[in-house]
Amino acid sequence: MRQRLHTQATWQRMTLGLLLLSLWCVSGAQSVENLRVWSGPDGTRVVFDLDDAVEYRIIELDNPQRVVVDLENTQLSRPLAVASDKTDLITSVRHGIRQGDDLRVVFDLNARAKPQSFLLAPAGKYGHRLVVDLVPEDVIPAAERVRQAVQSAQTGERQMIVAIDAGHGGEDPGAIGPAGTYEKKVVLEIARELKKRLDAMPGVQGVLLRTGDYFIPLGERYQRARQAEADLFISIHADAFRDFRVRGSSVYILSQRGASSEAARMLAKNENEADLIGGVKLNRGDDVLSSVLLDLSQSATLEYSAHAAENLLGQLGTVGRRHRKQVESANFVVLRSPDVPSVLVEVGFISNPQDEQNLNSSRHRQKVANALAQGIHQHFMRTAPQGTWYAANRSEQRYIVRQGDTLGVIAQQHRVSINDLRASNNINGDLIRPGAVLVIPAGS
Repeated sequence: MRQRLHTQATWQRMTLGLLLLSLWCVSGAQSVENLRVWSGPDGTRVVFDLDDAVEYRIIELDNPQRVVVDLENTQLSRPLAVASDKTDLITSVRHGIRQGDDLRVVFDLNARAKPQSFLLAPAGKYGHRLVVDLVPEDVIPAAERVRQAVQSAQTGERQMIVAIDAGHGGEDPGAIGPAGTYEKKVVLEIARELKKRLDAMPGVQGVLLRTGDYFIPLGERYQRARQAEADLFISIHADAFRDFRVRGSSVYILSQRGASSEAARMLAKNENEADLIGGVKLNRGDDVLSSVLLDLSQSATLEYSAHAAENLLGQLGTVGRRHRKQVESANFVVLRSPDVPSVLVEVGFISNPQDEQNLNSSRHRQKVANALAQGIHQHFMRTAPQGTWYAANRSEQRYIVRQGDTLGVIAQQHRVSINDLRASNNINGDLIRPGAVLVIPAGS
C-alpha cells in the first residue's frame, strides 16, 4: 500500500513537472497583446502591441489584395479585430497559427497598398510595438495636399499663410487630464476653430497640418509648413505638470543657446519625445540641429517668431490666466524651421482640473482660438510685406533714403526693428540706395 502511494505521489509530481514545463514553453513565446489602427490622409497605420521584440516578415498578395504579417514564435493574448469606423482600407482581419509556433495575421484590403514596417522599443505608456503603415497607391502626397489647401487671394493681393499644427495625434495622445481628457483631441478642436477664424479675416488663410486623429512626425510638421510657404507656424498644445495646481497658458519660441528656464527645458524634452511615442523609425544621426544650421537667416526668423509670440501671449491674457508673463524659449524640434517664423502655444495645463474643464468647454476653446487669431492679426499688421492686404491697410510712413543712411539707423530713428523694415520693403540683406523710398511699418 505504501509503495502504491509512493508511486502515485511520484506520478503526480512528474505530471505537475510536465505541466509546468509545458507552461514554461508557452510563456517563452512572444505575445500580441492588442491590435490598434489609425487612419489618416497618408494611409492606415496598424500597431501590434507586443510583450517583447519579435522576428517577423511581411508578404503582399494580389487578387484579392492582402497584406500578410508572419510573427515568429508568437501567440495571441486576445482575438484581433479592427473596428469598421477606424479605416476604409482594411475590410477584415484573419489570423491563425502556422508551423506550430508562428502567428499569421492577414489584412484583407479593398485597394492595393504598399506596406512599410518597423519595430519600436518601449516608450511612454507603450511597450514593444510592431508598426505597419499601409500606404495606398493613389494617396496624394502630403506636399501636394498642402499646396492644394493654399488658395490664392481673389483680390490679387497675396494672402498671409498660417500653418496650424495640432500637437500629438494617433498613437501619441499627449497629456491626459485627471478626468481623462486627451490633449490631442482638445488641441485639434482649437486648431479647427483657429482656422475658421483666420479664413473669415481678410488677407490671411489657415492651413491645418493635422486634420484628424493620426500622428505626424515632428520634423515633417515644420516641413509641411515650409511646403505651404507659410508666413507663420503655430503649434498648439495643452501642457501637463506633476503639480496639479499649476495652470495657465504660455508661449514658446526656439532657443539657439538653451532653455530660458528649467520648466521650459523639461517641457521641450517631453514634447520632443513625441516621435518615440507616436512611432517614427529613427535612423538619423540624432540631433536635427546638426543638419539644420541656425545661421543668420534663422536669426531673422527667430526675431519674427519672438514678435509673433509677444502678440499671442498678450491676447491669451485676455481670456484666462497666463502661466508665464513673458515669452519662453527652449529647443523644441517642431520649431526648427530655418525660414518660417514658428511659435509653440500651450493653451493651458490639462493636468489642472480647472484648465481641463475649460478646455472641454467649446465656448472657452472658441475664446482661445479668437485670441490667437487676434494675436496673429496684430503680428501681420506690423510685419506683412508689400503686396498683401495687411500692407495695403496699415498706416505707414514713407522715407527717402539719403547718402550715408543704413537700415539700422533708419530703423532706430523710426523705432521699428530692422527685420520689420526689411519685410515691409522686400529687402534681403542690408543694401539700400540713396533716393529709394522706404515704407516704414507701423510701430509696436
